[in-house]
Amino acid sequence: MDLKPTPQEQQFREELRTWLQANKPAPFEGDESTPEGRKAHVEYLKAWQKKVFEGGWAGISWPKEYGGRGATIIEQAIFQEEFTLAGVPHLVNSLGIAIIGPTIIAVGTEEQKQRYIAKILSADEIWCQGFSEPNSGSDVASLGTKAVRDGDDFIVNGQKIWTSFAHFSDFCLLLVRTNPDVAKHKGITALLVDMHSPGVTVKPLRQITGEADFNEVYFDNVRIPVANVLGEIDKGWHTAIATLMNERANLGSSTYVMLKRTLDALIARSRTSMHNGKVAAQDPITRQKLAQAYLELEIFKSNLNRSLSKMSKSKVPGPEGSILKLYWSEYNQRLQQIAQETLGPVASLWDTDDGLWVHGYLRTRANTIEAGTTEILKNIVAERVLGLPKSY
Repeated sequence: MDLKPTPQEQQFREELRTWLQANKPAPFEGDESTPEGRKAHVEYLKAWQKKVFEGGWAGISWPKEYGGRGATIIEQAIFQEEFTLAGVPHLVNSLGIAIIGPTIIAVGTEEQKQRYIAKILSADEIWCQGFSEPNSGSDVASLGTKAVRDGDDFIVNGQKIWTSFAHFSDFCLLLVRTNPDVAKHKGITALLVDMHSPGVTVKPLRQITGEADFNEVYFDNVRIPVANVLGEIDKGWHTAIATLMNERANLGSSTYVMLKRTLDALIARSRTSMHNGKVAAQDPITRQKLAQAYLELEIFKSNLNRSLSKMSKSKVPGPEGSILKLYWSEYNQRLQQIAQETLGPVASLWDTDDGLWVHGYLRTRANTIEAGTTEILKNIVAERVLGLPKSY
C-alpha cells in the first residue's frame, strides 16, 4: 500500500482546495428553530450543492457519462477530506450522492439513470432511504411493508422508521415485501418512490439532542409504477446489499477528519479546564486517556487506508467497510465519554463551547445503531471478512 500521492492526486487536491476557498458560501443566518427557518436552511443547502455541481465537484467518482468526473477511489477520499477541512456546508443530498445514486448506476435501467441521476447531483430532487421498520431495524430482511401487484402498479402499505431527511425528500429508495411465501431474503423488491405520492405521510421523530432529522414514514395504499423497480422483482436484497456497502464505505475520510478535529479541540480544552483541582491536561489519568484516543484514531486511519487501497483495486466497496463503521461509531462514543470526564460538569451545559460537548455526547448514542448496529456489523466482519462460521 503506497500512501504517497501521485502527481495527479496532488493536482486534484490543490485544484479542489482552490475552488473551495474561492466559492465557500457565507454562513446561514436564519433561525433553524422555526419551521420557516428550517425550510430556508434546506434551500440554502440546495443552492450550495447546485453550485458544487455546476463547478464539477458533485458525485466526482461517478462515471463521466452520468455527470461525475470518473475520479478514482483515492480522489474521492481526498474530496471528502478537503471538503470537511474547508468547513463548508455539507451536501444536502448526501444519501443520494453517496449511496442511492451509485446503486441506481449499478443496477438501474438506462431509463432510470437518465431520469434520476442528474437531478440527484444538482439537488433538484432530494432522496431518502426506506429500509428500517419498527420491528425490523437490524434485521432488514424481516421487513413487513407489503407491495401487491395491481396491473402496472404496486400498491404499497406499511411503515418505515428512522428515515433520515424524509421530511424534505422528493424520492425514497424503498424496500418492500412482494412475495411472502419464500425465504425472507428472497421476496424483497426495491422501489423508487415519489414522496409526494398520495398516501405517503411523514412524521418527524424528535431526538435526544432536540433535533428531528429522523422520521416515521407511513404508506397507505400508495401506488408505485412497476417501472420504478430498481433491479429485479423479488431480488431486492441484492440491491439492498449494494446500497449498504456504499453507505458504510463512503464515510471514512470525512469521518476521520471530523474525529481528529474533535480530539484536537478536546486536547486544547484540557489545557484550560480544571480536573480534581488541577489543569486537566496535567492529570496523569486524563493524559493517558487522551493519548489512548490519539492512538485509536491513528489505528482507524490505518484501517481506512487499507480499505481505500483494496477498493482502488476492486473498484467496488466490500464488506470491509463494516469494519470502518463499527470502529468509528464505538470510538466516537469513547471519545465523547472522555470529553465529559475531562471537562467535568460544564461539559453537560449547552452554553459551554456552543453546546459542542453535550450535543456530541448525546448524538453519539445513535452511532452504534444507525447504518448498521454494532451486533450486526460484528457478524458481517466475522462471517464475510474473517470467514468464521455463521452463528445460529
